[in-house]
Amino acid sequence: MSKPILYSIIESSAHPKMSSVYEELGFDELKFMSQRKAIGKLKSTPPAIVVGEFFYGYGNNYAGVNVSNLDTLLASLQRYAPDAKVVVMVSKKECEYVDKLKKLFPVHAVLVHPVSVEDMKTALTS
Repeated sequence: MSKPILYSIIESSAHPKMSSVYEELGFDELKFMSQRKAIGKLKSTPPAIVVGEFFYGYGNNYAGVNVSNLDTLLASLQRYAPDAKVVVMVSKKECEYVDKLKKLFPVHAVLVHPVSVEDMKTALTS
């Protein structure tokens, strides 16, 4: 039996290295350095879980359509992996904007930086 797939979207140096946690919990991790590459893999290898960082759009978001960097990926998830859980990591200063994203898309857990191993384990096992 194959392991569930976890997408790790790494777009900044703040993204914690959790590969050993993912492995310990029984996930096969696929790492992506961009949303575009993750979206390209969705159809052939849908994830059970997506872990990514939230960056608010601050007005340069295509005429107000997108709230954050995650919008396009989460919209694609609804089509190719509708049951995937989404774990969002966010800085303390942008935490207030995550609710805008949650109004548009299902988000399983929100973790505020710095994210600890225990925080991630709790989010992935709950």
